[in-house]
Amino acid sequence: MKRGVWGVLLAVGLAAGVFVTSPMRAEKAKSPMLAHMVYFSLKDASEAKQDELVASCHKYLTGHDGEVFYAAGTLAKDLQRPVNDKGFDVALQIVFDGKAAHDKYQDHPRHLDFIKANQPNIAKVRVFDSYVTGP
Repeated sequence: MKRGVWGVLLAVGLAAGVFVTSPMRAEKAKSPMLAHMVYFSLKDASEAKQDELVASCHKYLTGHDGEVFYAAGTLAKDLQRPVNDKGFDVALQIVFDGKAAHDKYQDHPRHLDFIKANQPNIAKVRVFDSYVTGP
């Protein structure tokens, strides 16, 4: 079997444990990310109103400094396990690269505009913030 130079270097590096982690990954491990999970219950929980809230999340809550991951969507009604919490209509999930980015996001005008635009139809908001790390 013929291997190129990079294949040989990779095999030797993996065998020696050289490629276990990178300096960037080691730096990220020192400061955990902040996972901001928000679950909205709506006064008018019609499909149209749920879609409106998801679209509003996409409009106002994406592209903030320090966002590592963003997603918004509706309850997965087809999952019927006893452990599934069905007490919400729309879910928002944002992971920030740290607490400072999360704090900046909380005061950002686009975030405040999102709250103002959607507050009339929000019956309940549950927020779960946690420090997380990845592999």
